[in-house]
Amino acid sequence: MTTTAATTATPPVDPLLERVRAGREFGPNVHSTLDVLQVLYDRILRITPTTVDDPDRDRFLLSKGHAVAGYWAVLAARGFIPADWLDDQGGPASRLGDHPDRLLVPGVEIGSGSLGHGLGLGVGTALGLRAQGLTDPRVYVLLGDAELDEGSNHEAIAYAGATGLASLTAIVVDNSSATHGWPGGIATRFTVNGWTAATVDGRDHDALHTALTGQDEHRPHVVVAVVESGE
Repeated sequence: MTTTAATTATPPVDPLLERVRAGREFGPNVHSTLDVLQVLYDRILRITPTTVDDPDRDRFLLSKGHAVAGYWAVLAARGFIPADWLDDQGGPASRLGDHPDRLLVPGVEIGSGSLGHGLGLGVGTALGLRAQGLTDPRVYVLLGDAELDEGSNHEAIAYAGATGLASLTAIVVDNSSATHGWPGGIATRFTVNGWTAATVDGRDHDALHTALTGQDEHRPHVVVAVVESGE
């Protein structure tokens, strides 16, 4: 096992995000994810630019694919892609589209953008790893709170809890954009199905790190990262 989590901070992400911006405005969908992405790639994920094909790597799945601009900036900061790719993001010859593409970008695990599919893909990824006897890799899926309005997520939550899919961690960025909400808060959607859960300030890197490493190794785990509405 040669894949290790990053132990040093990334270069600043904001200047790289500005290169992606190129005159465009990014809304809450992008800005609400940046702190989670930085903590994951700085302190959690056991993957590096040289181990993107290592079977023992951790898998990160960006279900919230429309928030890809921040993801591109973090991947450039960590050295997965050249920074100059950011300058032509969305261009006709660019590998960097408006949603992730696993066939074009090193380190990207899934193509996403149609909301509600990432958690199901994460469940399938974790099951596949378990079937191969790969017990070390963890699977992390980043979702937006509005994605939980999609019915496929309820099936994934129920199945992962019932099967004790302990290698799976979901991160839900809660910026109050969901249509329906949930009595008792987002975490209860998961805990009622046997998951462990933590709800934290989505801007507090130390709190995020503690929550993201708080699995009990017997059940799937969810971290609800709360940010201000409109962020």
